[in-house]
Parts: sequence; C-alpha cells; structure tokens
Amino acid sequence: MLLIYCPYCEEERSELEFRNAGDAHIARPTNIAEISDEEFEAYFFLRDNPKGVIFERWRHIHGCGRFFNAARDTVSDRFLTTYKAGEPKPDLEAKPKTNATAETYEPLEGAAQ
Repeated sequence: MLLIYCPYCEEERSELEFRNAGDAHIARPTNIAEISDEEFEAYFFLRDNPKGVIFERWRHIHGCGRFFNAARDTVSDRFLTTYKAGEPKPDLEAKPKTNATAETYEPLEGAAQ
C-alpha cells in the first residue's frame, strides 16, 4: 500500500483515500470554441504516458476533498513530492525531495490479495 502526503491536510494517508485525476498543468486553449476538431482532440483526449517522472492531479476523496498535484515516478510508483493546486511545477533537481513518503509493502505470506 502507498502512503500519499496531502499538502492540505498535512499528513500521510492511505492510497485508498485518493483518486487520480489525470495530468497536471494542462493549458486550456484561450478560445476553445474557435479551435479545430484536431486541436480539441489533442487538448481533451491525447496525453503522454512517459516512463519516469510525471506530474499528476490527485483528489483526497475520503479526506479534505481537495485537488492537489504530485510528481510521481511511474517506474517505482513513488511520489517524489506533492504540492497544492495552482502552484507551479517544482524543480525536482533544485530542491530536496520532500514528501518522498510513498512506501510499498509486500503482502504478508498467506494474506488475501
């Protein structure tokens, strides 16, 4: 199970309390009614799926209910940092990796999965 740090509640909680809400920092077109169908498709549907660090929106469904952003490594499934919605992307190279709290636990032998 992962532990995810909510920047609003300021505590780690079980991954079961959260829901992924897609990519973070997606720029909405300024005149969405005037863009072509292809541009709308690219904005609304097409997302990158890189291997490595990605920036995502999450919602603390069974807690404060607020949206926040997270930098997560898709290879290890570790959260490198979380930060409040509306804040800019953190420079992961320049600052220490705070809130690197995601831990994975192996199931106990014989435990139901």
